Amino acid sequence: MSTADPALDLIATLALSGAAIAMLVRPRHVSALRRSPLLPATYRLTRNVARAAARQLAPPPQRAPARLLTRLISRLAPSPAVTQAAGRRINGAAALLAFSVLADSAVEHYRGSFHNRAMYTPLVTAALTLGGSLFGLADKRASRHPVRDTIYGAAAATGLAGLAFHAYNILKRPSRLSWLNLFYAAPIGAPMALALAGLLGRGAEQVRDTPYRRPPSVLGLPAGRALAAISAAGLAGTVGEAGLLHFRGAFQNPFMIAPVTIPPVAAVLLSAAAAFPGRIINHLARWWLRLTALLGFAGVGFHAYGVSRNMGGWRNWSQNVLNGPPLPAPPSFTGLALAGLAALALIDGERNG
Repeated sequence: MSTADPALDLIATLALSGAAIAMLVRPRHVSALRRSPLLPATYRLTRNVARAAARQLAPPPQRAPARLLTRLISRLAPSPAVTQAAGRRINGAAALLAFSVLADSAVEHYRGSFHNRAMYTPLVTAALTLGGSLFGLADKRASRHPVRDTIYGAAAATGLAGLAFHAYNILKRPSRLSWLNLFYAAPIGAPMALALAGLLGRGAEQVRDTPYRRPPSVLGLPAGRALAAISAAGLAGTVGEAGLLHFRGAFQNPFMIAPVTIPPVAAVLLSAAAAFPGRIINHLARWWLRLTALLGFAGVGFHAYGVSRNMGGWRNWSQNVLNGPPLPAPPSFTGLALAGLAALALIDGERNG
């Protein structure tokens, strides 16, 4: 009971008592007052004042905790259109990575004459990953597909197994872990591109399968931040592989410095956007990722020019394409940059949702 209730009760009691006394002492005045036109207006005014006072004194309605939680989730979660578009874009990034792995491993393993029958495995897995990713890119349904999910899991496992095979190929040679073996043995970081395609593809399927008004998550973390971290780590590994092979080429072309300067900045900015999302850092990361994506396409042109400088040029393409530089390698930067851009879109959706 509020402090105003006793006072209101006292006023009501006095008013009723006065009305009763007036009816007993002056009944004619009460009858004349009843017929007066002021009585209905006074009644309406008193009723409106009483209703307004009741609204002011009434406690605010209590919202159910489930309702509050639903509203909070709907504000924090990106809209379904954002999650669906981001999932399809990550499918496209996985398709580009799978194509790069398929073409690169086909050339390199053909040069190795498929000495080990397991060298056919990444070709089959990368081809399946490419097909599944293109299907996911064209699929507009906001749900995961079990076949795509299985293919992506197989791609991640194959990439990790390939990393072990390539490490064994280096360590079994004389002098084991040396510059010579790192330069000319099986490329240590190449299989990780297939593993990244599988991880990003699985992330895309989880993002697409997010229920309505639920924030998307990958590996128990917010999807945007998790996929941004995976893309940044992939960019760092790709920079290391490019730096090793360009160092073998003695950086004879000044443009060979670009793959070891531009993508590292993009990786750092993307990692910062995942850890401390903000308008300025996200804007900077987005522009550096776009520059990295363009660098991947430009790298194909530079590598084609490098092939033409070999003996016989493109007229002797069957030998010079095998000698390198590898034409399918640079698009890996583009695929990872596109995945990073999709992750930034999810982070922005989480911030502005």
